[in-house]
Amino acid sequence: MAGRLSVKRLPPADRPRERLLRSGAGVLSSPELLSLLLRTGTPGRSAADVGSDLLATFGSLDALSRAHPEELVREAGIGPAKAAALLAAFELGRRAQATHPARRPVIRTPRDVAALLGAEMRHLDREHFRAILLNTRHEVLDVASVAIGGLDSAPIHPREVFKDAIRRSAAAVVVVHNHPSGTPEPSVDDLRITARLRDAGRVVGIEVLDHVIIGDKQFVSLRERGVLTG
Repeated sequence: MAGRLSVKRLPPADRPRERLLRSGAGVLSSPELLSLLLRTGTPGRSAADVGSDLLATFGSLDALSRAHPEELVREAGIGPAKAAALLAAFELGRRAQATHPARRPVIRTPRDVAALLGAEMRHLDREHFRAILLNTRHEVLDVASVAIGGLDSAPIHPREVFKDAIRRSAAAVVVVHNHPSGTPEPSVDDLRITARLRDAGRVVGIEVLDHVIIGDKQFVSLRERGVLTG
């Protein structure tokens, strides 16, 4: 394909693996790092080309790191083995970062939730439902994307909320969603799903500490409204 250069045609000293060993991983671009994990490309496309295409498809390295296996294997040049290698590398990175507790935000109040996610979520034009996964000290282990809905709703099932929490051995979760209207007042469905998640959390042993609704420079805590105390 025009404009794409095979790694095999590069001088040995300029190839990603050799440059990494010589100068460290920080000198490589994200597609080059991905190419080392993928190892091979497809006819007419190098591993770095496949890495570039993945980043273009998912929009960012962060989004790619949160992709599900079935999303990855739909991409040209990515089979189960390469998808597994990518997911394993991203998980190792998360675990390495998690060994530095001082770097983790701590969630103590609804205002902490709004500080963590409000600036991003208040601008979204659809409802996004997320779960903040917390350890026993209420430090943030991860923020899991649960669902994306239409203009005024996001379909939620407890298994989707607690799937990542169980996988990460979270002690508690705070669920968060935005109202694209800008008004964070809870709907009847918001109250219903909060009670359902509270009860499901009790069954699996993961406490739902709060459900925070993000509006335009405003937020509402359903714990403060008494919804989670029943």
